[in-house]
Amino acid sequence: MNQRTDVVVPGLGLGGEYVAGALAEAGLDVVGVEAGPVGGMCPYWACVSSKMMVRAGCLLAEAGSVPVLAGGAAVTADSAKVSGRIRDEATDNWDDRVAADRPAAEGVMLVRGTGRLAGPHRVTVGDSTIDARRGVVPATGTQPRIPPVPGLMGTPYWTDRDAMATGKPPTSMIVSGGGAVGVEVAQVFARSRCVVTVTEGQDRLLAREEPEVGDLAEQALRTDGVRVLTGVRAGQIAHDGTTFTVRLGDGGETPHAERLLAATGRHADLSALGVETVGLHLTAAEVLADGRVRVTEGLWAIGDLRRGAFTHVSMYQAEMAVRNIPVQSGPEAEVGATSAGPSGGEALYGLNVAAHAEVPVDRLPDMIYTYPTFRRTVGAALGALR
Repeated sequence: MNQRTDVVVPGLGLGGEYVAGALAEAGLDVVGVEAGPVGGMCPYWACVSSKMMVRAGCLLAEAGSVPVLAGGAAVTADSAKVSGRIRDEATDNWDDRVAADRPAAEGVMLVRGTGRLAGPHRVTVGDSTIDARRGVVPATGTQPRIPPVPGLMGTPYWTDRDAMATGKPPTSMIVSGGGAVGVEVAQVFARSRCVVTVTEGQDRLLAREEPEVGDLAEQALRTDGVRVLTGVRAGQIAHDGTTFTVRLGDGGETPHAERLLAATGRHADLSALGVETVGLHLTAAEVLADGRVRVTEGLWAIGDLRRGAFTHVSMYQAEMAVRNIPVQSGPEAEVGATSAGPSGGEALYGLNVAAHAEVPVDRLPDMIYTYPTFRRTVGAALGALR
């Protein structure tokens, strides 16, 4: 079956869903293509679900400080309450029927299946072909990168999806990978009385961030009882039906645990997207685009395909795509800052505005930073730059 439309959006995570809905409401004919749940990783296995788990872990940790700061308290972790909230409030038991109604209400035609580029302005879904008069906006996200460690394949290892969907934390767990997902899951599970070991091949955790952030994360994990092993890689993995054993490549320790979480990063499957049909390289790590998210004539790309890695980045790029496709003016892309701490995300707002407005760094320390707030630490950090 062949079909013509104005715009095709393969991938209806939150960024792709926004592009499809906004363009449809602007009067364009839009087809959205999605093989998985509408909404993507964020509500079901990532941002929303993980932050529910993080919030629960923080409450347990805060309650542990009551005897030191305020009096007496007895706290017992109950993972069923956390998994129940994720199931009922965030994911509708991992059912996207309600989510799928959103783009439909905005006028988007939803096609279930995997969208693949088949040349300029063209997408195939199974045996069907969709031609796009205006263009295509892929937003197909990423897949877990599973390391080629001998013995791993065929074992019941976990990815981040399994960790988010579990109803009960294991008694012990090895987290292979000290990136954002590995660190987050390690702390949450440790605070739920799981014995956790983190292994990381780089010399520090969160290796893609500033060194100080990785050091702070390691200190925080150790405070929560997590065993952190950096500068080591798995050489062999075994599973005897009950327990995972990881033989580290340095010939040293061999951690044992009930569960193994493979958290060694994610990657964009450009081959599955068919980027070679529009002149892009299959072996590239990401889809390159200009400051207005345009890849080439009739093709825009947003989100994790461009190593966005965050929902807010995907949404920002989605807004630029929407402004660009109907030939409206929009901003060029702009960088940000890194924060670490319980309220770190809240402190970023002002820095995002400063980056977007191109405020010189030497002007920022002259601002008044309200006391007492966590945002005041921004002023201290800027002062340290001097």
